[in-house]
Amino acid sequence: MVKNGWAVAGWGVGFAGFGAGCALSGTALFGASWVGWLLAAVGVTAVGAGIGVVRGRPPRRLLRALCGPAAVAAWGLLMDVLALLFGQAVDSVPGAVQHVLGATGALLLAAAARRPGGAAGVRREAAVEAAPANVQVACWIGTTAFLPYVVMKLTWAFGGSFAGLSGDRMYDGYVRNGSSGIWLALERWGLDGTALLAAVGVFLLWGLVRPWGQVFPRWTVVLSGRRVPRWLPLAPALVGAATLVPYGLGMTGYLALCTAGVVEVRRADFGTGELASTSAMLQIGWVGAVAFAGFGLALAVATRSYWRRTAR
Repeated sequence: MVKNGWAVAGWGVGFAGFGAGCALSGTALFGASWVGWLLAAVGVTAVGAGIGVVRGRPPRRLLRALCGPAAVAAWGLLMDVLALLFGQAVDSVPGAVQHVLGATGALLLAAAARRPGGAAGVRREAAVEAAPANVQVACWIGTTAFLPYVVMKLTWAFGGSFAGLSGDRMYDGYVRNGSSGIWLALERWGLDGTALLAAVGVFLLWGLVRPWGQVFPRWTVVLSGRRVPRWLPLAPALVGAATLVPYGLGMTGYLALCTAGVVEVRRADFGTGELASTSAMLQIGWVGAVAFAGFGLALAVATRSYWRRTAR
């Protein structure tokens, strides 16, 4: 617990310094420079909470409460990771730093808030078991929600048309938007980057609910039979769920308002804005919203189940 306390306090100092620095320099976070002061306040509070942990009086409610703003600060980390994976620059360097600090803080705060379980010095291996049936049903729903999105993206990658847009027009749009050479090469080979990542995401999702997510299966050869490090699936799962759930639900709400005619569709919100009609953008948007919201919620459910089943 002492190590966790010092880690939280150290993170708080860094987070507070980063937030104050952005506020004083006028660097916008979430579109406004004053947000930096909010981050600084969270960091200072975390320092106090960390010191409480070090002294043996962990303020668990406060630590859990601080997980919220830290997780919000991490929103967008997944997008940064995806951009870097495909050789593209992140939208904002300060924003990317904020995302990394937020995710780190959320994990440290959650670890410090945990109550120690079991007798001192006793380490119990978690039982290897599949997730309950209702969790696996959620995973099937999340997997199915991604299928229309994958079909849409692969249709464009193979040169077909979807929602009135051809693959060539989509490719021209990628070029105009400054997509990286890696991304463009994949598209020319009929491989869409987001479709590939969707496949990786589905693999992660099922790893969280099946026994092979706890013990390496036989097809891993050298690693076969060994325990899967708990952090290996949890780290990307937590980042993915924290990003996709608010993004997918927010996108769903926005599209619902657009479809009902309450607000007008903003072409800037769609990468295909200059190429598509309003109806086409809504059709494309709904495919994405269903995919991200459905998969994100399933990932959150599976992550919680894995966390509880593998807790020691």
